[in-house]
Amino acid sequence: MPSTSNPIALGIVGVGKIVRDQHLPALAGNDNYRLIAVASRHGKVDGIANFPSIEAMLEAVPTLEAVSLCMPPQARYTAARAALDAGKHVFLEKPPGATVSEVEDLRRLAVTKGVSLFASWHSRYAPAVEAARSFLASTQIHAASIVWKEDVRRWHPNQDWIWQAGGLGVFDPGINALSIATHIFPAMFITGATLEFPENRAAPIAAAIDFRTAQDLAVSADFDWRQTGPQSWDIFAETDRGQMALSGGGAKLVVDGHVVHQENEAEYPALYRRFAEIVRSGTSDVDLAPLQHVADAFMLGKRRTVEAFID
Repeated sequence: MPSTSNPIALGIVGVGKIVRDQHLPALAGNDNYRLIAVASRHGKVDGIANFPSIEAMLEAVPTLEAVSLCMPPQARYTAARAALDAGKHVFLEKPPGATVSEVEDLRRLAVTKGVSLFASWHSRYAPAVEAARSFLASTQIHAASIVWKEDVRRWHPNQDWIWQAGGLGVFDPGINALSIATHIFPAMFITGATLEFPENRAAPIAAAIDFRTAQDLAVSADFDWRQTGPQSWDIFAETDRGQMALSGGGAKLVVDGHVVHQENEAEYPALYRRFAEIVRSGTSDVDLAPLQHVADAFMLGKRRTVEAFID
């Protein structure tokens, strides 16, 4: 295990938009890591070793201690298993896999190999999420709702994989909302859902979901990828201490119109700090609740066909 004074030798697999926008800037400001290699079929990073596959990278760079897997979820299991088999710590970009069962298998393998596995729910690390969690823990919640609507053309231009089976469709952003909700609300289960599929796509463009807790709290969620103009990433709760609004994807907490907490987004630096913690402590952090809710929505949801989506 790396010591606290030695940076973790890291490789990244899958060099796409999320890596360039988030992972590389976060790593550039973190002394816990030394990025020494990447593996990608299409992307490259200047100044370090580049490989066409994770297998080639693992064979050529035995000094790697950890890998961040940032390819689409449909291909992540095979890559994660290769890294774990090689004794590497693994950071899983969200969602951690295409199915619940494959991530469970990876969690068991990480224990067997004695390495760390991290399911990195980045929205859970938004700056006002912990403040919202603390506020709700001190209240009685009467009702709650999630409104997560954005423009797919803006955030996922020309990304065909996200519309394929296993790509999650609108649940790719929706799972961010679920990662926050499962952290700040009591444990929930789905009672019903309606999923809207474009007639030319294999993944939904919108979803309406009803949840309930063991305490009989009703929580509704409205996910939509057709939003234009301002984007909506909001979670609301009616409580005995007032109305809570967690907005901006978890960046701002307002209670009864008063700002309680607001900071600039810094999710990925926080994720990499957390990954370093679990690597150095020899533990794992793999919460499957958000992915389980997505699986349940597909299992219980009524399918509704809507007009074709043209990118």
